[in-house]
Amino acid sequence: MTTLTLFLPRRHGTAISALLGGAVLWGLFWWPLKQLDAAGIHGSFVQAVAYGLPALVLLPWALRTFHLWRDQAALLLLIALLGGWANASFASSLTYGSVVRVLLLFYLAPVWTILAARLFLGEPFTRLRLLALGLALAGLAFTLGGPEIFDSPLSAIDLLALSSGLAFALNNVAIRAGQGLPDAARAVAVFAGCALVSLGFMGWHGQPLPALEPPHLLALAGLALAWVLPGTLATFYGVARLDAGKAAILLLAELVVGVISAVLVGGEALSPQEALGGALILAAAVIEARTESAGAHA
Repeated sequence: MTTLTLFLPRRHGTAISALLGGAVLWGLFWWPLKQLDAAGIHGSFVQAVAYGLPALVLLPWALRTFHLWRDQAALLLLIALLGGWANASFASSLTYGSVVRVLLLFYLAPVWTILAARLFLGEPFTRLRLLALGLALAGLAFTLGGPEIFDSPLSAIDLLALSSGLAFALNNVAIRAGQGLPDAARAVAVFAGCALVSLGFMGWHGQPLPALEPPHLLALAGLALAWVLPGTLATFYGVARLDAGKAAILLLAELVVGVISAVLVGGEALSPQEALGGALILAAAVIEARTESAGAHA
């Protein structure tokens, strides 16, 4: 079978390390995005390159498995659109918004996953899932300001971050519906989708191509091939070899790393309300991960 597994050895311990390594890379992803934006390279162009190059690198492996996904091309296109929007809007939110707030809003994805799985896959509302739903919604309320949540409309960055989590959850449901899709084909679809959505953002905002110097080109290539590509491969590798619930819990390291790094390195503040909201969202994600694990063993 030709998938992304050809890049890493088959060891359970390696799968855990790979998944944690990928989570750390994604948790710190905000830093190069903001650095490149400060250097005058706007976020949409950065994303188009950072995701477009890995798509080209993995395209040969995707084409080798064409016979496995040619009958699911429509589903793969849906994954490209949903995954592309999820990644592009998430990266845009991190570039221009508060990292802490964006991460907390994005990690409401378990809420959307619970609802989407019920609507599209008929998965039941268990007591644990209802508890996770309640905790996550309470976390959302605290993150957005507690009792003052209705005093002012959500910002464009807030809406973009929320839509990113929603698209990510819907993409997960689409992937569940197409479990036979090879990893390489799915990765190329998401990468290419993100690059195209990012180019769409550029066109929508009328952003010209930035003037690039050799250091900029090197930084963009490094972000694409030494950050996005290995981070994705590591995540795919770990998720494919670990219990679904355990993998989901380990992936929460991204939220922890992102928030801590944004406070310590990025100089952001974490208010008591945001800390409480984050704790509730984190608890909801852990409960949903445990529910996934129980379902996998049922």
